[in-house]
Amino acid sequence: MIVEVENVLASEELEYLTSALSKAQFVDGKITAGWHAKQVKQNLQMQRNAPEAADLRQVVESALRRHPLFSAVVRPKKIHSILFSCYEVGMSYGSHVDNALMGQWRSDVSFTLFLGTAYQGGELVIEHADGERRYRLGVGDAIAYPSSTLHRVEPVTDGTRLVAVGWAQSLIRDPQKRELLFDLDTARRSLFAREGKTVEFDLISKSHANLLRQWVD
Repeated sequence: MIVEVENVLASEELEYLTSALSKAQFVDGKITAGWHAKQVKQNLQMQRNAPEAADLRQVVESALRRHPLFSAVVRPKKIHSILFSCYEVGMSYGSHVDNALMGQWRSDVSFTLFLGTAYQGGELVIEHADGERRYRLGVGDAIAYPSSTLHRVEPVTDGTRLVAVGWAQSLIRDPQKRELLFDLDTARRSLFAREGKTVEFDLISKSHANLLRQWVD
């Protein structure tokens, strides 16, 4: 399931991130790529051990965790390996699949948080059996998608593409089960808003809770 998550960042958080990143030191992005991805990765990343890096990562993680849609879709057990990436003119990231393990954590869901729009090109392209889908979201918006997909970033033709990327290990390992739980939760919330606490609402809530209890990892 691919989900666009709007307004992840508050305006003051976005200002803080972009201000800090404008002064940060960026290095070759290949240093965090797998051996096969190094061949197609052409971007810059903020140094992970920079003094301000941990604080910036915490801002992103906190914003994602408090967003109800992201939480409902991803059900994050751990949000990890957050990177701040910069693509200048001519830079791109060719087709690749994200590493299954990053340190001790599994990558179930990948996300890209857009921190600027002053660029051309640079679309995130996610590949499917029936074709490709292209994404370029607004400032402060994010997209979450299965880490198991092939995806790429098209070459930037003008300006600078600035994003935060990261991964989540979900409480629900199976993406189809995550989607089923999301659908049930959406349905019961809609029913409650329309009719209040009914017998039908209670039954859906019971099924949702018991499936979550059965599937949580």
